[in-house]
Amino acid sequence: MTDDRMRRLTGWIEKSADELLDAMERHGAPADLLEHFALPLPSLVICELLGVPDADREEFQRESAVWSGLGETTEAVLGAFASLSAYLHRLVPLRRAHPGDDLLSGLIAADDALTDEELASIAFLLLVAGHETVAHQLALGVLVLLENPGQLAALRADPSLMDGAVEELLRHLSVVHHGPTRAALEDVEIDGRLVRAGEIVMVSLAAANHDPERFADPAPLGLTRDATGHLAFGHGAHRCLGRQLARIELRVALGALLRRFPDLRPAVPPRQIPLRHDAPVRGVRRAPVTW
Repeated sequence: MTDDRMRRLTGWIEKSADELLDAMERHGAPADLLEHFALPLPSLVICELLGVPDADREEFQRESAVWSGLGETTEAVLGAFASLSAYLHRLVPLRRAHPGDDLLSGLIAADDALTDEELASIAFLLLVAGHETVAHQLALGVLVLLENPGQLAALRADPSLMDGAVEELLRHLSVVHHGPTRAALEDVEIDGRLVRAGEIVMVSLAAANHDPERFADPAPLGLTRDATGHLAFGHGAHRCLGRQLARIELRVALGALLRRFPDLRPAVPPRQIPLRHDAPVRGVRRAPVTW
């Protein structure tokens, strides 16, 4: 993605964030931050990236929200998955016939060997990687900041801390908590432990991001900490391609939210906020806030 495209998209994200906060304010307190802000914002960004027509965006957002965090039953989540997959398979030929200034149209123009199935799979991968990850990082990040009022006050007083704050929240939370799964091809010793041929190894990104040999006193949140080098986006060949866009979304969203609601606070005691532990992306079921 070019620098010019990224700048234009940043302005569009700022406008979208403000519109969502307008709607949340009209809804009134208390409100579910996940439902009204954290889930719809990255969904809108995906819509813009893929060239989803305006007339389809409300339905696309509704289905992606169910699939990424608001689904109450397995049947609802699977139904949303099927609906989104079918929609993306319809969107690809639409973009072939009517190209626009979007990623799908760009891929079609750049490589005519890509099949509709391949393009739909790429589009779905973008949705998987770029929606619920950002949504739950944002929702959890806000709740963590509210639980650390001193650091939140420092961030409100000095917005120049935002870039570092986003990196520290990424490190601290590590919502994508494990990396690729690998099988040992032969016996190998790792940090004094023998892994035998055929055994499965899963890398814990959260553990790496809380390694005291890399980050001093890693458990507490520290917005002024140098969190560069964290593995929230993975590493090497598997490092997230959308990491810069995710950073922009988080910076814009946090800044807009803190400016709009200077008295933002949880609407229920922290222990009553239902966490999501049964998915590859850590998050919350709901994030009730008031102001």
